[in-house]
Amino acid sequence: MAESLPTPLRRWCMAAAGACLLPLLLQVPTGIGVALAALAGLGYVFDRRWPGPLRLLLVALVMGYLVVTFGFNLGRDTGTALLATLLAVKPGETRSLRDARSLLGFSLFAPFAAFLQDQGPLVLALAMLALGLLLVALAMLAEHRPGAPAPRLDRSRGGSTLRAVAVALPLALAAFWLFPRLSTPLWGMPENVLGQGGLDERMSPDQWVDMFADDGPALRVRFLDPPPPPRQMYWRAQVLWNFDGGSWTRDPGIQGLAAADVAPGNSVLRYEVTLEPTDQRYLAVMDLPLAAPEGGRLLADASVVTSSPVSRMLKYEAVSAPGGQLGTDIEPGLRRLATRLPPDLNPRTQALGQQWLAEAGGNDARVVQRALDWIQGEFSYSLTVPPTGRHAVDEFLFDHQIGFCQQYSSAFAVLMRAAGIPTRVVLGYAGGYRNPYADYWVVRRMDAHAWNEVWLQGRGWVRVDPTAAVAPVRVLDTIADRQRSEALLPEALTPVRDLADWARRGWNDLVLAFDAERQAQLFRPLGVGQASATQLGLAFAIGAGATMLLTLWYLMRGQPASRDPLVAAWLAFVKRLRRAGLAKAASEPPLSFGRRLSAALPARSEELESLSRRYAAGRYARGGLPEEERRRLITDLRAFRPGRPPRPTGDSR
Repeated sequence: MAESLPTPLRRWCMAAAGACLLPLLLQVPTGIGVALAALAGLGYVFDRRWPGPLRLLLVALVMGYLVVTFGFNLGRDTGTALLATLLAVKPGETRSLRDARSLLGFSLFAPFAAFLQDQGPLVLALAMLALGLLLVALAMLAEHRPGAPAPRLDRSRGGSTLRAVAVALPLALAAFWLFPRLSTPLWGMPENVLGQGGLDERMSPDQWVDMFADDGPALRVRFLDPPPPPRQMYWRAQVLWNFDGGSWTRDPGIQGLAAADVAPGNSVLRYEVTLEPTDQRYLAVMDLPLAAPEGGRLLADASVVTSSPVSRMLKYEAVSAPGGQLGTDIEPGLRRLATRLPPDLNPRTQALGQQWLAEAGGNDARVVQRALDWIQGEFSYSLTVPPTGRHAVDEFLFDHQIGFCQQYSSAFAVLMRAAGIPTRVVLGYAGGYRNPYADYWVVRRMDAHAWNEVWLQGRGWVRVDPTAAVAPVRVLDTIADRQRSEALLPEALTPVRDLADWARRGWNDLVLAFDAERQAQLFRPLGVGQASATQLGLAFAIGAGATMLLTLWYLMRGQPASRDPLVAAWLAFVKRLRRAGLAKAASEPPLSFGRRLSAALPARSEELESLSRRYAAGRYARGGLPEEERRRLITDLRAFRPGRPPRPTGDSR
């Protein structure tokens, strides 16, 4: 029967396993995380092995919960939750030394699985803490002997763990800086990032309700010139042209047209953007971009696209003209595209637009202003909107007259197109928040916004924000209202959030933004403009080789003298015998060494056997030696000289 694990040692193993589980629990849905934490806690509290049927029942319940939550999709989220489930159940069957080794070995996978989901500083700190506890627990398991008391954590064991980490750290840094990187992650985008996503190429009613509840960052901006007021910050992402009666989409034909011609006007703004992963092919830029950032292409509608989806954090510099003029001339093809409507949908809106066109006498600006005045006088803003049918725009304009930016921008575009005015929908973000701890602005996903651009003779494409025209007295249900009612953190903790975001931004710039492009420029100060994969691999091999040689030297130089006086006296005793030609083998136990010494020095056999027997008892027996006997043994070991005649020993047996 396997020996039970001593309670102190079991607690260390449970603490290490729990620390490994924690970063993994942060990556699963809250309900699953709470359930698994409770399950792991039960395994920690109750030190008896759970019955097999109970363990199977718990696993079946949690597995059923996972199926309900994730379905049968085999992805990273499902795998993370499954690994967390197995690790949470494992403490319930940890009873023996073998069980503990199995638990700790299995726990090693958890921090690395968490890195597949999140590489933030919090997860890294938790993982480093977990691995430190794990190494300490493994060392204590390795030293434990059946029947002996559980090893205690002392300074020497902690120092050994720190030395092991210190030896491995240079190799880890060499791998981070020098190992050739891929341009995209080997494992693709985490599903949690895909779930957050960016602004899609399609805008449908009620599509953004969940996004409005997400205060995570969409982009961070550092202005190189004085920034404009937040109300003038419009961050352009997608431009939609096609309307099918329910949704707006991009037009693929725009890709083949010449880039937008923007007249900068009086103000030109330079800034640096750090864009969160979106899995979309756009780069968010401030209206109006004068040129495409590196890695992007400026289209005819002044949007900036990339050749592949943005699957990692991206940093780029851009130049915009907030007061610029766009497209003073419009091609016939673009005019037709920007005035096209489904003929059999929203008849009341189309009739109203044609009526206004006739009454305006060709003054398109008057039609635009008339629509804004109508919105200001009769419409309300709310995130809670009634359902609509086939003629959604008609119902919004003439029946409900309540909605948010998606409804307003869609209805305004249909109304203007019905009046013959070229109009398109622009998706992006509005505003921003300046972090008081650093000179940068945060634009959050909840700042997502939709507005319009109308083409007016002599002025080109002009931005019109119909949502902003709603009278303040009829703003009913806003994002800020929902934040106040659903906030998990009180407003007093806003500085803590800002400080955490500042730390996260620094981490992003230093670590997460270190991509293949920045790695290729690593040796630019040494005269290597663009390091190739071969050069990086050679540098990594040299760095790794130097690290391994350093590690080998460290391991071969011998262990420092023990601070235990008894061990130090024994080592000095062994050293004196080695000089006399009686060397101790590295794996030779004290008792065997004593018997061999007795045979080699028969005149001192009794003294040598006594010293080796007493040392074995003091070092390895349960409880050791009484303090007085221990002091006498240390004195005898220090006094022994191979060439001297035997002396009486302190052996009391």
